Amino acid sequence: MNNRGQALIEYLLIVAVISLFLIFFIVAFGGFVKDSFTEMFCELVDKEYIPGEEEGHGSCKE
Repeated sequence: MNNRGQALIEYLLIVAVISLFLIFFIVAFGGFVKDSFTEMFCELVDKEYIPGEEEGHGSCKE
């Protein structure tokens, strides 16, 4: 009996579940992560971090 097709489907299901989890994570926490990096880079270039009206819309100001 050939199990190659079954193994392929199992791997595809695993990749699909991981992909859905990553998409959910990026949608749920993407703005927070972006703001964290923006704030860190503002400090590196000696600028002031200004939070945006929404998550992910922060910026640097001199």
